[in-house]
Amino acid sequence: MIDAALAARFARLTLGHLGQEYPQKLDHVINGPEDLLSPAQLHPAFHGSFDWHSCVHGWWQVLTIARLHPDLPEAATIRARADAVLTPETLAGELAYLGRPGAAGFERPYGWGWLLALHAEAARHSAPCGEALEPLARAFAARFAAFLPKLTYPVRTGTHGNIAFAMVHALHWAETRDPALVALIGERARAWFGADRGCQAWEPGGDEFLSPALTEALLMSQVLGADFPDWFAAFLPDVARDEPATLFTPVHVSDRSDGKIAHLDGLNLSRAWCWRSIALALGPDHPAHTSMLDAAERHLAASLPHIADDYMGTHWLASFALLALTA
Repeated sequence: MIDAALAARFARLTLGHLGQEYPQKLDHVINGPEDLLSPAQLHPAFHGSFDWHSCVHGWWQVLTIARLHPDLPEAATIRARADAVLTPETLAGELAYLGRPGAAGFERPYGWGWLLALHAEAARHSAPCGEALEPLARAFAARFAAFLPKLTYPVRTGTHGNIAFAMVHALHWAETRDPALVALIGERARAWFGADRGCQAWEPGGDEFLSPALTEALLMSQVLGADFPDWFAAFLPDVARDEPATLFTPVHVSDRSDGKIAHLDGLNLSRAWCWRSIALALGPDHPAHTSMLDAAERHLAASLPHIADDYMGTHWLASFALLALTA
């Protein structure tokens, strides 16, 4: 659980970006003058946090904080701003953007997963934003349903293309809303990852913010249920000896002002999330239970103090810290 003081700090960091006109990194096809618009015109709900997906998971983060700590002064600000920004009108604009020529692959799959996570969180609140987000969430769920069957090979990279990370969020959203998507995610996860054995965990890459190995294992813990311990024993057979050592060792971040190198703080935080979640799935009797929790703490300690060091991390790292702290 995240304590109130840290939750308030996270909320202040993120509220400082949400809804700002600039800076904003846009990623879309230019078909004509109609596409040369400001960030707020193109994305009336999700602009201001450098990129679209960071704005989406920034909203997930602050709404989660408002739910966990409803008495914080920042919680009232969050609720008021959500009522003002996440409206049927602005979200209709986001939905319309998906129909633009060239937008079929927009934010695939990273932003898709985060949007579903945002809707799942918003739906837990007694607020209009949950209902307002549903059409957009349904549109991204439909994109998952169309895309997963034609993705012949899984994308295992530790950056935005990682398919397992997006599927973790999509599965959580679909469990109470879309049985067909739940079944599809389970089928594709088993087909892609079910036979994986003896993972070498040759990571990190120089700009990764996700662990390909641990993100895959996290997904499989949610898909396989009672069969997960056997799969995990084959996937990481030496985990009780803290091997592969790369997964137990926090990564070094040499320059937090470099947007790509700053990704590595996210890797530390997302590994902490994965280790905590996997340890929970395996239970306290697993021989590596304590080692996994210890690894999570080391990874948190390596990067949690640095989420506000530079804008290149500040605009997104608090969301990954919140994943780890609430795992």
